[in-house]
Amino acid sequence: MDHAEKVDQDAVLRARTMLLESGRPSVARQVEAYRVLAVVSPLTYMPKLAQALLSASYEPEIRDLPEAKLAWRAEAAATARRVDESDPNRTELLVRALDAYRFGLYEVGRRAEGLAVCEEMAEAGRWGFEHGQVQHPAYGHWPLAVVLAEEGRHGEAAEICGRVVDAERPLTPGDNSFWSQVEWTAALDAAGRHEAALDAFAELVEVTRAEVAAQDKALAMQIWQLVHLAGMLDAAGRHGEAAATRQEALAHLAELDLTGEPKSWSNILSWWSTLLALSGRPAEPTPSADAPGPAFGAALLQWSPDVRKAYFDGLGPLADQVEALRQDPSSSLPELVGLHRRLTVRTAVYRERRSHRILKPLRPVFDERVALARRLAEPEELGRALTDRSMFLVAAKQYGEAYDDFREACALRDR
Repeated sequence: MDHAEKVDQDAVLRARTMLLESGRPSVARQVEAYRVLAVVSPLTYMPKLAQALLSASYEPEIRDLPEAKLAWRAEAAATARRVDESDPNRTELLVRALDAYRFGLYEVGRRAEGLAVCEEMAEAGRWGFEHGQVQHPAYGHWPLAVVLAEEGRHGEAAEICGRVVDAERPLTPGDNSFWSQVEWTAALDAAGRHEAALDAFAELVEVTRAEVAAQDKALAMQIWQLVHLAGMLDAAGRHGEAAATRQEALAHLAELDLTGEPKSWSNILSWWSTLLALSGRPAEPTPSADAPGPAFGAALLQWSPDVRKAYFDGLGPLADQVEALRQDPSSSLPELVGLHRRLTVRTAVYRERRSHRILKPLRPVFDERVALARRLAEPEELGRALTDRSMFLVAAKQYGEAYDDFREACALRDR
């Protein structure tokens, strides 16, 4: 219930007057006013104060000052916790404030505190669902799943992702289940539950088939998923099924080459780059609490900022290693090929993050990958390199070249 503590009534009057000024008050003046009024009328003004504090953390003048942003977000989270539980929007506001706060904590390297905030978000979402404030039983759980995966706790991440997917069942065309299903697949696979991961991804492929048939999903997305599924089937030793899946993808590529996409789509590059990055996980260091790594399978923007920065900061050293091997006549060609794929994947993810214009900047790195694989003269590795370039060319809408590459890859891998 609102109540008035002993406050300076002149300050209250000034705060109310400030909010009535002509034009919208600045964020700083809103914060100043709401801090006063939240003491007098917490039911009304505590949520407004929390929102204003969050807005203050996004002001342009502190965009590059992580400690200053964190201070605002810490206060926003503390304020959101004090919002009365009877407020129907409390859960949404609290989770949003905590999400910004945990992002800020990871940005400055305070991972232990960030994990605690992720756990608090999950608990807030659970409470909100039980009390009818949010509709999804796993509301607020995604950041916790990502952080657990980043620290190598894949079994725990898989359990959370599985609950999210279960809450969304039955998967139906148009429900945009790609992200939750891929993240669950990735967590299951990393936890050693390979058959369960295969089943989960195959389920997504079936849903996407129906979406493509109804023109609710780009044909390119079906192709990327089929190719990823084929890779999973090969890893499981189910080579006949993998070959059949690649043939289905090749037929779709022939269709794209002939007619193009049946309808225009907005930027869908993240679907491609997410699956590409996931396919490169085996070559990356195993993550742990002391040495966290990307939550492959999760969207790039869901990665913790410190992990994302480290991943891209590694591009320079990787490029230097590749160049050193390239210049050394006694270097191992298989080592160079493997290291170059890591560089290719990271470069592609980095470029997709910056711009949808990928053909010109990325073609050289994919071309070089294929050239190195041809030098190695191992059919399996050349098939992988051609597949990588083909899927990139699909993303760049160069369908004829993509078809040629993938047809050659299939001939090499499915003889």
